[in-house]
Amino acid sequence: MALPVRDQMKYWGVAAAVFVLALWYLGDVILPFVLGGAVAYFLDPVADRLERMGASRAIATAIITLVGVLLFVLAALLVIPTLIDQSVQLFDTVPKLFNDLQAFLTTRFPDLLDQNSTLSQSLKQIGETVQSKGGELLSTVLASASSIINVVMLLVIVPVVAFYLLFDWDNMVAKVDDLLPRDHAPVIRQLASEVDKTLASFIRGMGTVCLILGTYYAIALMTVGLNFGLVVGAIAGLITFIPYVGALLGGALAIGLALFQFWGDWVSIGLVGGIFVLGQVIEGNILTPKLVGSSVGLHPVWLIFALSVFGTLFGFVGMLVAVPVAAAMGVIARFAIRQYKDSRLYAGVSGGEDAD
Repeated sequence: MALPVRDQMKYWGVAAAVFVLALWYLGDVILPFVLGGAVAYFLDPVADRLERMGASRAIATAIITLVGVLLFVLAALLVIPTLIDQSVQLFDTVPKLFNDLQAFLTTRFPDLLDQNSTLSQSLKQIGETVQSKGGELLSTVLASASSIINVVMLLVIVPVVAFYLLFDWDNMVAKVDDLLPRDHAPVIRQLASEVDKTLASFIRGMGTVCLILGTYYAIALMTVGLNFGLVVGAIAGLITFIPYVGALLGGALAIGLALFQFWGDWVSIGLVGGIFVLGQVIEGNILTPKLVGSSVGLHPVWLIFALSVFGTLFGFVGMLVAVPVAAAMGVIARFAIRQYKDSRLYAGVSGGEDAD
């Protein structure tokens, strides 16, 4: 005999409360395990494909690990130092950029920007604030990362956790399935399948799109000679998962820098703008339809809300789990709406009679 609905809600409520408390109190501790799980989830389809090609699970996991380590070493040697260096230079250059903007506006609009005017003082203060707070922000991020967990330990634990989770992924899924309450197992499997489909489309698909576009923007901007092109490309690629925001923010930043660097060289400025236009064409017509699909199930506003709430409550770990939780809540909400529309509460007596 199935448990009453009230008792079921009680148990599920306790499970949800335990999950929230675990994030609240153990967020710093479980960070490498959440990262490792995310990496394993992202790479599981690759391991499955290698298995279908004839490799065992152990060999497939070893191949993926070796390739991942090689790519990480190359990135650590070639990309990351340049990215950090350009980020620091960008923060240091911001006051000069604001001074150039002030000089530009003063030259062309002398009455608008008097040296003692409010707008002139505001521009100067913004530049000084960004310079001081920018370096402070970088140091705070590094200090907080060190306080959460030693960076070296993080780099060691995450690959190890990812390796073991990837190796045992199918067995873990089978064990979890075996523990499902028998009365609700079919419904839970259906919902889990929908959540997995949403996450696969969004995380794997959009992650690949972000990586491709970020690489394209960075290489193209550095090719045309834009200062800080690697940083701008990384920013634009990183936030591409929010439709149009990545291209708009990255394009505005790149064109703004290009105006200061290439003023008068309209061809170079046009090339910078054309890079982002071409990126949007490639994303909208090739990358997103092929890698993500037409129906993801995560509305951008809902995604931003989830990231904001979980990031504020649980920090960086909260931001990592925000997307899976948002996807699960969206699937459950759509399931509840379907159940509601099939119920007598929605159809009413007249609806039931019409159906008869």
